[in-house]
Amino acid sequence: MIPIKSDSDLRKMRKACAIAAKVLDRLCGMASEGISTWDLDQAAKQFMAEYSSRSACYKYKCGALRYPSYVCISVNDEVIHGIGRKDVVLKSGDIVSMDVSVIYQGFVGDNTRTVQIGEVSDDVKKLVEATDKALHLGIAQARQGNRVGDISAAIQKYVESCGYGIVEEFTGHGVGKSMHEEPQIPNYGKAGTGPVLKAGMTLAIEPMITMGSSEIFIGDDGWTVYTADGKPSCHIEHTVLVTEGEPEILTLPTKFEG
Repeated sequence: MIPIKSDSDLRKMRKACAIAAKVLDRLCGMASEGISTWDLDQAAKQFMAEYSSRSACYKYKCGALRYPSYVCISVNDEVIHGIGRKDVVLKSGDIVSMDVSVIYQGFVGDNTRTVQIGEVSDDVKKLVEATDKALHLGIAQARQGNRVGDISAAIQKYVESCGYGIVEEFTGHGVGKSMHEEPQIPNYGKAGTGPVLKAGMTLAIEPMITMGSSEIFIGDDGWTVYTADGKPSCHIEHTVLVTEGEPEILTLPTKFEG
């Protein structure tokens, strides 16, 4: 069953999302040539503590594994779930996706942005722009009475029109008291299918788009997901509230009030 958030839930959810957005905004301001992904991860830990929140992904359990970082930091051909490392130092031409999820008063806020470091190629710029456009086309379909497939189809149609690949093994999802709630929100699908959307649902919509093949593999650390062909990937995400009117993006830095 897809949870419907009460007014009380939404007050906490809005704050969690505002904190997640603020932490991500500060990390994006730090991401530059010469900084390691470990430095970014440690900064995220500090920022979360400043806002009386904690990481939703640190120690997250998957089978026998527990995720070792406070945020997911993925560089270039790393699609998602990259781990902060001292030996991964950002350089001009890189793109880095930072996925920040925080817990505040029992609710999760989840968002991701991909940052371009220094001078990147025109092809990389177009990939990032297309992923952002696809995300917002998906968000526009997050309306009461629509179905999950309407979000998925909008994303797929645009991404494929640009000639990019769509990672199918990982999806968006509901979010609230848990980081991963129902429903799953694939970045591909058929309009008019899937669960009906209702006001009060909170959804993490997150296209994961590749410049080349959509084939992926998981690295030796058991977490980091890579493109099989070594080409760049882009990941952008917002937490969105379904309302009786326009969808509301909860993870905007402008919503942070301290």
